[in-house]
Amino acid sequence: MAGTTSLLGIVVVFGLLAFVGSTDAQLQLNFYAKSCPKAEQIVLNYVKLHIPNAPSLAAAFLRMHFHDCFVRGCDASILLNSTTGEKNAIPNGTLRGFAFIDAVKSLVEAECPGVVSCADILSLVARDSVAITGGPFWEVPTGRRDGRITNVTEANNQIPGPFDNFTTLLTNFNNHGLDATDLVLLSGAHTIGLSHCPAVSPRLYNSTGPGGVDPTMDSEYAENLKANKCRTPNDNTTKLEMDPGSRKTFDLSYYTLLLKRRGLFQSDNALTTDTTSLALIRQLLSSPPQFFFDQFAKSMEKLGRINVMTGAEGEVRKQCALVNS
Repeated sequence: MAGTTSLLGIVVVFGLLAFVGSTDAQLQLNFYAKSCPKAEQIVLNYVKLHIPNAPSLAAAFLRMHFHDCFVRGCDASILLNSTTGEKNAIPNGTLRGFAFIDAVKSLVEAECPGVVSCADILSLVARDSVAITGGPFWEVPTGRRDGRITNVTEANNQIPGPFDNFTTLLTNFNNHGLDATDLVLLSGAHTIGLSHCPAVSPRLYNSTGPGGVDPTMDSEYAENLKANKCRTPNDNTTKLEMDPGSRKTFDLSYYTLLLKRRGLFQSDNALTTDTTSLALIRQLLSSPPQFFFDQFAKSMEKLGRINVMTGAEGEVRKQCALVNS
């Protein structure tokens, strides 16, 4: 899930799995069926009304959801305004869509004050936005509570980065209750959306190959990026397609590019350096597209359960950017 400076061994600490499992048990589909029966429809209606006019927001919300869940779990801490909060972390510098989430929250609050959490709203918006734009659909059990703490240092340290190698990536995913399969599948979200030059410039100008190019990157692809996109090492603003030519379509093109050494990030290329992950990439490419959709959905469902707070934990914020007074 890397954006400007971010993405999104199989042994996992048992205690972490037990914790994830215990919180997951309290999430349930249609959690608000009695307390706010129109909640999920309100979210979906707003997404249907606005996302077709701004489809690139689907990638933005998917990334926001991922970044939120990797820091203190899926608790909407990424939405909080704070000078020392997650919004100010380097990987979150180009996140957008906060006003959209606030607008959905206002509509839900008008229907059922103080009932539906911002964490659930973000989870639902991410899912609905991707599905509306032709991507996979996944189940979103609800009942999450909102966190009261947001920490910029935690975000900088815990969100996967575009220069991470496979071992670093897998360790990070394992620490969040995810495995190598989830790593490959969730990285597939890079089939949609944009990044910026700082996430790739070191591969183009400060690496060990001829002309400073990363030798693990296809030379023609690298030269094209240098000639037409990141023309200088210090370009901080030019946007880049993470899946050139197919960034608006949720498909398998991203994985095809990986096998051609045309992954934008070092972390993308890293997926081809491990035999297990490489085998899964090849399996995805040799299977019908629906297989990818189904497997991606399973990993998204796991992501959405990471260290959630439920019951009396945390709070249900009245405004997503502010903790309750």
